[in-house]
Amino acid sequence: MSIKEHPPQSDTSPMSEDRLHVPVLVEKMLEVMQPRPGETYLDLTAGYGGHARAFLDKTKQFEGSVLVDRDEFAIGHLSDLEAKGVKLIHTDFLAAAQKLAQEGQQFDVVIADLGVSSPQLDRAERGFSFNKSGPLDMRMDARQDESAKTLVNRLSVTDLAHIIATYGEEPRGAATRIANAIVAARPLNTTEELAAVIAATIRRRRGKIHPATRTFQALRIAVNDELAQIESLLPLLPKLLTAGGRVGIISFHSLEDRLVKRYFAEQAHSGYEAELEVPYKKPFDGATYDVHNPRSRSAKLRVAVKK
Repeated sequence: MSIKEHPPQSDTSPMSEDRLHVPVLVEKMLEVMQPRPGETYLDLTAGYGGHARAFLDKTKQFEGSVLVDRDEFAIGHLSDLEAKGVKLIHTDFLAAAQKLAQEGQQFDVVIADLGVSSPQLDRAERGFSFNKSGPLDMRMDARQDESAKTLVNRLSVTDLAHIIATYGEEPRGAATRIANAIVAARPLNTTEELAAVIAATIRRRRGKIHPATRTFQALRIAVNDELAQIESLLPLLPKLLTAGGRVGIISFHSLEDRLVKRYFAEQAHSGYEAELEVPYKKPFDGATYDVHNPRSRSAKLRVAVKK
């Protein structure tokens, strides 16, 4: 399960949350993306504003900067930045990028941090975590109709197995066994019920991840249409950047990173037709460049620059 920010602990004021949040790879991002005073900033996955506050502290350019998040709970905690002139957009990153591109808006710095935030995981009622008993939800935007509960109680064994194998990268045989067990146990209403079904189906080897980890990841990706959104977002990035503008994308698992890597590679090999330059061949990984932040272990940062 990918996690990108520490949750608030007690005091819910923006200042205390800023201290408690540890945005992933923030120092490395500031180093390689070099935000300068007066530059505009677009954060397509603002969350609780960990990256945004770090970048805006460098640019001081609140007017003309935009923060996007599909999570209403997150948007509600960015009001201090809105009061300074930053525009907030409550929608998913693809819808926001499409709208901004259509309007011809461009930015000097664009960020997308693709992981699920720890406040989402830590709130049991959001249904993201198998470690907390809550409703089978997993929607990043509570306004959408389809939840994890809808999927596990509606889909066929074949469709469930495909989702678990494709998005969870679970071996095909194990995915089919899990799918059969889910269908046999329906209806399922809580994260605890689903995790118990999976744990009874797949044995956990000592020292290995919880047997429900991959299935929960797969359902979250399917519910929120995450990979399709990323794939559609990438070609919009050149339209959102000013000349010399930089984009940084943080991914947390191989499915996300593969899409970003492939798009950046296509740009790097497009010659005169390329719209982006890729200054660093390899990503910056959290295990190396953010070693003191356990939330960064699986994170990878890739950067590109608009020609």
